Formats: sequence, structure tokens, C-alpha cells
Amino acid sequence: MKPVDPRLLRYATASRSFFAVTAAIVLAQAGVIVGFAWALTSALVGVIEGRTLSEVWGFVGMAAALVVLRGALIAASERVSARGAAAASLQLRDALVSAVTRLGPRWLGARNAAGLAVTAGHGLEALDAYFGRYLPQLVATAITMPILIGTMTLADPLSGLIVVLTIPLIPVFMVLIGLATRGVQQRQYRTLGRLAARFADTVEGLGTLKAFGRQHRAADSIETITRDYKRETMTVLRVSFLSGFALEFLASISVAIVAVTIGFRLLAGDLSLLVGLFVLLLAPEAYLPLRQVGVQFHAASEGVAATEEIFDALDAARSAREGQTPDAAPSTLGSTVALDGVRVHREGHALPTVSLSAGPGEVVLIAGPSGVGKSSLIAALLGYAEHDGRVLVDGVAVPHARAVVAWAGQRPGLVSGTVAENVALGSPADPAEIAAALADARAADIAPGTPLGAGGAGLSGGEAQRVAVARALYRSRVVGAAVLVLDEPSSALDADTEAHLWATLRREADAGRGVLLVSHRRSARAIADRVIELSPPRDAARQVPEPPPEVPEPVEGTGNPRPQPTTAVPEPPPEVPEPPPEVPEPTPEVPEPVEGTGTVHKLTSLHPEVRS
Repeated sequence: MKPVDPRLLRYATASRSFFAVTAAIVLAQAGVIVGFAWALTSALVGVIEGRTLSEVWGFVGMAAALVVLRGALIAASERVSARGAAAASLQLRDALVSAVTRLGPRWLGARNAAGLAVTAGHGLEALDAYFGRYLPQLVATAITMPILIGTMTLADPLSGLIVVLTIPLIPVFMVLIGLATRGVQQRQYRTLGRLAARFADTVEGLGTLKAFGRQHRAADSIETITRDYKRETMTVLRVSFLSGFALEFLASISVAIVAVTIGFRLLAGDLSLLVGLFVLLLAPEAYLPLRQVGVQFHAASEGVAATEEIFDALDAARSAREGQTPDAAPSTLGSTVALDGVRVHREGHALPTVSLSAGPGEVVLIAGPSGVGKSSLIAALLGYAEHDGRVLVDGVAVPHARAVVAWAGQRPGLVSGTVAENVALGSPADPAEIAAALADARAADIAPGTPLGAGGAGLSGGEAQRVAVARALYRSRVVGAAVLVLDEPSSALDADTEAHLWATLRREADAGRGVLLVSHRRSARAIADRVIELSPPRDAARQVPEPPPEVPEPVEGTGNPRPQPTTAVPEPPPEVPEPPPEVPEPTPEVPEPVEGTGTVHKLTSLHPEVRS
């Protein structure tokens, strides 16, 4: 582990001035230490030699003034450290948010969202100890130690040589202890991330857990992780205390060696009392910065662990692909989006290759069973999923088509604020257009000024879905997005509301916009101009054991019939055994929240089918 990560200077520019000011304060403190030791030594030796009070009073006053000055410098160092920590934390937090925005949902979906939130919150708050204690002490070690050792060597070369020979023992033990500390600290921080993720997922899915009486099992899981975190914390404390003892022991032995040699030489008359006492006062100060670095490293270890995760995210954003094709220009009503040979990669396997387009004036429906990859195609269109092939806007390849589409996903994605703010999210607010969009989404009964909590709290599932559809309609009309992309927009709607929604989409298409619709509902086919039927991969079909022979059906997109398997007709068995007694179907087990993903298992997740 490096004493200071060089990426700190790169991403937190406020730390540069912090280092400069801290170095100046430390340099002044080193001069004060040397001056105080000389003044105090001169006063004590003068008293021992029998000088009058008036002769030594000047040295006493100088020592007292230097004590006050040292206290003022320490207070200034703490103030500078606090300001530097606040400025650097703010810069790193802003940089982290910008990096996550640049990396996008594709990168964020593969990370522990709750753990990242802990890093951005609690982890950055731990930088106060990192900036306020560890970094000033590290600067003090780099500046004060050479000055004090050099002063001791000039006054007494033998004592300076002893310090030079013994002081490397402390860094060696610090490295060994630091390696052990890093391991236990990282385990503790990972456990804290697991605890945060488990707690967040459990709270989010608590309704489902209580409905099936599994809330106690979730509570037991949280209690287990809490015990793990307590155990890891105690391990960190044990290592910290052990390392502190080791550093203090080595420093004490080293100072004792210097003191013993000075004492023997004073008895032998080889060293004057003035020089011996002066060097003896400087010896503990020479070892103190290095000892304090080890102590403060443990106090700031949580901040160090947090900065490592933050810098990893910032590095990922910095090394993201540059020189990509720019986002599509502001759209017009004639824009067409298309997928050309797109093959989405999901969870280690690739989905079937698909080509489609959605142009002005048409409704294109993507249909198929759950898990076939309909939503994955939408994610590829928006640039949120790894894929082969090209995304085209008016025939031009682009990284994604977010600039020309208005999108409403399976989850409404509402934020804290009013309904009107959610409808106009990311677009200029127009009260008349907001009301019109809500009416066309059959949400006119929801007042635009209705306040919402996090995740749209305060609305039912159907109401939240209608507000999300209204947001897509509003964006297409105000911003000029040429294509509406809707993923299962009627999954939580009743039949009448769904029919109203289909009529609205048909009107939007007739007005010149393109509509790309994903839906399981067969009623959606009535408004579709084209239907893209997706089928499961053939290897998935081969996993079904011994399917019964069926009449061959045409293979979609080829016009060729599937080959009919050749099977022999078995002779009827001589005896037909009676069917076994019917066994009641066991109650389906409710899956626990998926840790670290933020995924909430609704009641529909009890079915074995996979959502598209």
C-alpha cells in the first residue's frame, strides 16, 4: 500500500494546496522543536552551573514563547486539515457522481449499488481522519525527521549514527503491520458493504417477505452479517493495538540506547552536559513522527479503503472508450432508429441476433415469451447492455439512441419531488403540456402538484406506471424525440386503461412519430403495424427432456419447417398402472432479496419464468 495514492493529487486538486500549506506549517514546527530544545537545555545547564536567574530568564522566556507558538501551529494545522478534508471530499464526491453518470447503468448494474452508496457517504466522511491526522503526520515525517536527525548528527555524530541505524526498524515493522492491517480493513469494509446491501434489499422487499412470513429469516440474515462485521471490527482493533505496542516498544528501545550511550559518555567526560541534554531532548522527537504515522494510519484506514474504491471508479471512467461516435443530433419527426445484427450478451451468454427498425408513423411491437431478450434489445438500443452489431439513427451508426427516443421502462423510475417534476424530468417544464401528457396517459386524476417520496412513494403501481408513460409522451412532444420506446407499459393497468393507452400510442404514430413497443399483451397487436416475434434460443429447447412429437411448424424468419423427429410408435404396455396419489404442491419459497443489486422480488417473481 502506497503512503499516498498519487491519484489523490489528480482527482482532488484541493489536496495540492493542502499539502503545500501543511508542509510550511510542519517546517515551522520543526524549527520550533529545535529552538525549544536548545532554549530549555541552555536554561537547565545554566541553573546547574550556578548562573543567576537573570542570566537564564531569557532562555526560559524563549522556551515558553516557543511552546505557545507550537500550540498555535498545531491549531493551524488542524484547521487547515479540516478545510482540506472538506474540500477534497466534496471534489471526490462530485467526481464520483460524474464518473457514475459517464459510465452509465451498464457499469453500475454490475456493482454493489448499496456498497457504492456507503463509499460515497460514510467512506468519504472517513477522509476527515485521513486528511486531518494521517496526511499531516506523513508530511511531518518527511520533513521533520531529516531536520532533527541532521541537527543531532551535527551536535553529536555518535547519537545521530545510532538514530540512523535504529530508525529503519520502525518502517520495516510498519510495512509488515500495514500489510496485515490492509487485509483485515478491506474485509471489514466489504462486510460493511454486504450489510448495507442486505439491509437495503430487505427493507425494499419487506412487503413480499411479510406476505409469505419470511421476514424473520431476512432478519436472521442481517443479524449474521452484523456479527461478521463486529468480528471484523474487533480484528481491526486487535491489529491496531498490537501495531501500536510494537511501534512504541521499538521507539522506546531506540531512545533508551541513545540515552544510555549519552549517559556513559557524560560519566566518562567525553561529552558536555549541554550537548548531551540537547540531543537527549531531540531523540524522542526524531522518532515521534514515524510512530505517529503508524498510529494515524490505523485511524485513517477506513478512509484509505474508501479512496481505493473511489479511485477505481474514477479510473474506470477515465479509461472509458474515447473517440466514440458522437451522440445523435437533436431528432426530427423523420428520424428512424434501427438495430442491425444486434446480439446482446447477458449473464455470460449471448442472445439471438436481431435486426429491426422503427420509423415515423408506425408501431413496431416486439413480442415473445419471458426471458427471450426483449428488454435486453431495448437496453442495447439505449446503450445500457453489451452487444454485437450496430445501433443506427437514420442509417448512421451511433453508440446509443438515447438522444432521439423517449423511453419508459418496466420500472417507472420516479424520484422524490412532485408529479409534475417527474413528468418533466430532464426537460423544460411546461404546465400545459404536462397536464396534456398526464391526460393522454389516463393519469388526469393525479394532480401535478402531488408530492412523491423516494421511488415514487405515494402512488400505486398502476399510477406510477401511467406517470412514467406521461413522462415519455411529454419528452417526445417538448424535446422532439422522434421515437417512443415503451417496455411493458401496461403490465400494471386494467383493461380500460390499457385500451386508452393503445389508442394514445396509435395517435402518436399517426401524428408522425415512431413507436417501439414491448408487450406480452395480445391486445397490443391490434395497433401494431409490424410484429417482431422473438423465440428462445434453440439450445434452451434442447434442455427440455424428451419432448413429445408435434406437427412441424414454420421456423420464424426462414419459411422453412422444422424437421420432424423420427420416432417409433411404441406398443401399448400390457398393463396401465394406476396413477399415484396426488401429492399437494408445496408452497413456493419466496426468494430473498438479491444482495447488492437493489432488485426487489415482487410477487410475480415466484413464477419460474424469467422477465424479459
